Amino acid sequence: MPHSRNSWFVYIVCCADNTLYTGITTNLDKRMRQHNSLKGGAKYTRGRQPVVLVYAEKVASRSLACRREYDLKKLSSQQKRRLIKSFSYR
Repeated sequence: MPHSRNSWFVYIVCCADNTLYTGITTNLDKRMRQHNSLKGGAKYTRGRQPVVLVYAEKVASRSLACRREYDLKKLSSQQKRRLIKSFSYR
């Protein structure tokens, strides 16, 4: 997905242990590099590398990204996996 200074993304990554992690960012490529490094990524993903981007959704603002992230985190693992299946990245 193209990067824009005013764009926010809600994303889900699949970790090496097959768990899912949800977050927000303005730069997906940079955030994926951070998640797959020993510094800069979320504490949760550091011990579960490598992580692979499996879902991303562009939203208009940080506020909307935070709300959408909250909604996605409330979904069950099965519901998240159905959402991921319906998503086509690239």
